[in-house]
Amino acid sequence: MFCLQVDMGMVRGVPGDPSLPRPSISLSPTGADVTIRCQGQRRDIRFFLHKAGDLNLLRHVDPAGDGAEFRIPTVGRQHGGNYSCSYRNRSEPFVSSELSDPVQVVVVEPSLPRPSISLSPTGVTAPGADVTIRCQGQHWDVTFFLHKAGDSNPQRHMDPAGAGAEFHIPTVGRQHGGNYSCSYQNRSEPFVFSEPSDPVELVVAEPSLPKPIISPSGEVSLGGDVSIRCRGQGQGVRIVLNKGGRHVAHVDSEKSEFEFPIKNVRREQGGNYSCSHHSRSEPFVRWSDSVELVVRG
Repeated sequence: MFCLQVDMGMVRGVPGDPSLPRPSISLSPTGADVTIRCQGQRRDIRFFLHKAGDLNLLRHVDPAGDGAEFRIPTVGRQHGGNYSCSYRNRSEPFVSSELSDPVQVVVVEPSLPRPSISLSPTGVTAPGADVTIRCQGQHWDVTFFLHKAGDSNPQRHMDPAGAGAEFHIPTVGRQHGGNYSCSYQNRSEPFVFSEPSDPVELVVAEPSLPKPIISPSGEVSLGGDVSIRCRGQGQGVRIVLNKGGRHVAHVDSEKSEFEFPIKNVRREQGGNYSCSHHSRSEPFVRWSDSVELVVRG
């Protein structure tokens, strides 16, 4: 993608010389500040920074070497957009290089309400199942983006008819496990994003993992205390207690087992329990067999 390139390589009326090596451009955010670095292959040149849609060159600098840094000290909504750079030899001030590839400055706006996110179905997901991730906002006429932790590019985006969007994963596999969040942008401000939602974790069951062990089953008196012990394989895992297929509690443990205490037992806490475990770095799990807790009285 190219930007601010006018009529056969002309940049604001200055010929773009295709024999000049095109510069490169990169972004380096630091807190609320952004540095845009332009890099060439020649010395004694002057760099120019361009913003798409703005016919005026934003800044220029005479570097001592073959690169230049342009700082935006406090980024605001007005700074969002596509940037590129060019250079001119000082001995030929009216001959410009062609533009670099663009980089995009996207501004996260704290004043926009954060969206919410939910998974359906909840809990641990069996391989091959269909999953829907729903993002919900408070504004209309917005575009939603779904992000997966560790992936710098939004996986999908869509233009919903209302203030929410649904993203479907039709056949879940190991590669889909992870933490997801969503954000949105107003279509009138394509470089201004909301802050991301809280994350949701998609955990995929993995039949090849060793099955954890759960105990005990039996009876407990109404108002009494009981502990459910889950034992997995390996250390440094997340152990999850499930009731009827739904997440009840979890713990990150350096040990291979953990006891989940249930104090002052209520009638609704009776039922079938199971546990699962997975590495904290890999959200793939294996369920234990289930045990039944019967509440007397």
